[in-house]
Amino acid sequence: MSTLISAENLGHSFHDNWLFKQQTFGINSGRRIALVGANGAGKSTLLKILAEKLKPTEGKVVKSKFLSMGYLEQDPSFNPEETINDFIFKADNEQQQLIKAYELLLENDPENYEQIEILTNKITELEAWEYEYKIKNILDRLDVRHLDQQIKTLSGGQKKRLALAELLISDPELFVLDEPTNHLDIETIEWLESFLTSGNKTILLVTHDRYFLDNVCNEILEIDQQKIFPYNGNYSYYLEKRAEREAADQVRYQKNSNLLKKELEWMRRMPQARSTKSKSRIDAFYDLQSKTQNNGHKEQLDLTIKSARQGNKVLEIKHLSKSFNNITIIKDFNYVFKKGDRIGLAGKNGSGKSTLLNILTGQTPPDSGAIDVGETTTIGYYRQSGLNFNEAERVIDVIKNVAEFITMADGKLLSASQLLTQFLFPPKKQHGFISNLSGGEKKRLQLLTILIKNPNFLILDEPTNDLDTDTLNVLEEFLTNFGGVIMLVSHDRYLIDKLTEQLFIFTGEGHLQIYNGNYTDYRLEETVVKQKTKTQDKPLKASVPEIKKPSNYKQEKELLEVEMDIASVESKIAELNLILNNPSSKTEDIILASKNVQTYQIELDAFLNKWMNLSELKES
Repeated sequence: MSTLISAENLGHSFHDNWLFKQQTFGINSGRRIALVGANGAGKSTLLKILAEKLKPTEGKVVKSKFLSMGYLEQDPSFNPEETINDFIFKADNEQQQLIKAYELLLENDPENYEQIEILTNKITELEAWEYEYKIKNILDRLDVRHLDQQIKTLSGGQKKRLALAELLISDPELFVLDEPTNHLDIETIEWLESFLTSGNKTILLVTHDRYFLDNVCNEILEIDQQKIFPYNGNYSYYLEKRAEREAADQVRYQKNSNLLKKELEWMRRMPQARSTKSKSRIDAFYDLQSKTQNNGHKEQLDLTIKSARQGNKVLEIKHLSKSFNNITIIKDFNYVFKKGDRIGLAGKNGSGKSTLLNILTGQTPPDSGAIDVGETTTIGYYRQSGLNFNEAERVIDVIKNVAEFITMADGKLLSASQLLTQFLFPPKKQHGFISNLSGGEKKRLQLLTILIKNPNFLILDEPTNDLDTDTLNVLEEFLTNFGGVIMLVSHDRYLIDKLTEQLFIFTGEGHLQIYNGNYTDYRLEETVVKQKTKTQDKPLKASVPEIKKPSNYKQEKELLEVEMDIASVESKIAELNLILNNPSSKTEDIILASKNVQTYQIELDAFLNKWMNLSELKES
């Protein structure tokens, strides 16, 4: 297993604050590594250093010769005048340029059969049809469309998906991904999991999505207290081993504290007495003092803010409808909220989830219908777009602008400064500027400004973006014990499974389906329905006498059926590839074959996923 990239005595500091110092580690080929740590610990900074976008304060990064690396930033930058096509398709790649011309022709001039035929022949000569399908599949999955559109017209989420698409198409030797699941819907995240775990890809990523992290990664690097700790396993393994390490650290800390007390007594003696002692003991004292100061109890986020009392009438949605550009988003939707409702919103990107939340909070007016809010209902809205902080404002002033003192769940009053300390903003950061905060710290500050208003109806639109996993765990515990109503939009399947008991599902054309259960329940039920439908579509077989089979017979039978389905679809794809690669094939036949290959490939992907799941069940 070769080392693709290594860090030697690496260290970096911001504003005289060291994020990590003298750290040495390597990334081996075939490993899928997650970088974890608290907000502000330096995760994104380390990715930038390894991707050679930032020079470290000390140490160096060594890459293997001719290493190709793809880097996905949290907020990718573009040439705004470029089109999507210009960005996706590289000028020095002949296959990509042919595919670019082919896709543009199909989109803008599909009746130009003569030119299409010329391009299809060239693509056939270069045996690029499989490559064309791969590019088309990635763009479709990430909802990247209208290839001649200028990048400056795209939203932030569209730009992030475009940058991810370009990286996946380029297929580098090393993928470096900073929050790749942001701005993706759950179905796309599940596809991305499958894509990244196929083949022998080498990946280094930062993500807050624990299902994604657990399913994709087989190694963890944790940044903690200026050090980097490796764990050779997935996220579940890391949590177990980190708990063991922290317990051992606590024992060492206690021993060091006891020893430090004795040494401190000696150091405080008269200088005459101390001068006769060895210099090595004095040096050892300062070393011990440093270790004890840096390895004490880790501060935990404290969410114990009081929520307002809720009356019998919470909120009622009456005959709600909303359309944009003649596209119906919500059509005649009705719902009466009850105390303790925990509702998740599900649906593809752009289906209307954020629109519904904006209507409920008065940010967007409905076309028809009404929102009737109860007198005692206090809504707290955590928006995906965040707050427009003044970067030159101090952190403590953001809170003081809302309230000087805040009532906690136990009735105590806390000052703005005390509350910020509980939210892991120490005095030094409180009096620092917003511009010095990391993305995750800004999100945590945004959450605080909402909770101090004591809401009893919490609306959370993608609350997990940019939050570290430790903060997420505390947020989940708070929300689990929250007595009010929760409405949640999240692509974090773990969070939506844990916190919701009901779903509003945007199924298209303005329809909202109300489902009792969490997201995993819904997907399992959806899968069962699809399998039943497929079985009913098959021709009936003659009945045979029932024979007693071994307990695992059903699994074996299902596995065999799926293998037959895979072989059948692969055979169909192979037949279509003969048409695509035959120079004498008619243009109309090639276009039809290309579309059919895409359809069969999607079907094949589904069968392969099912085969993998059944194989895992068989082995367990």
